[in-house]
Amino acid sequence: MDLSKPSQENVEYMIEGIKNKLKMASAAAMQASAFSVEQYEDIQDVYEVAMGSDRLSISQVEALVSELGRLRKK
Repeated sequence: MDLSKPSQENVEYMIEGIKNKLKMASAAAMQASAFSVEQYEDIQDVYEVAMGSDRLSISQVEALVSELGRLRKK
């Protein structure tokens, strides 16, 4: 998948990847459709942090989830 080009499909791909990596208990509440291409670069940053670590600390998971919450459409 070419993540260098902003698209809703890429946003959805990255959100699903982040949810899987974080093993979010409330993953159903974090639907990819709740995110906009307008925040593409920020979502990509979160995705790269999440995918770049073999293991994430609890504080890292909390920070990433918090950032995703900030990026969701209102």
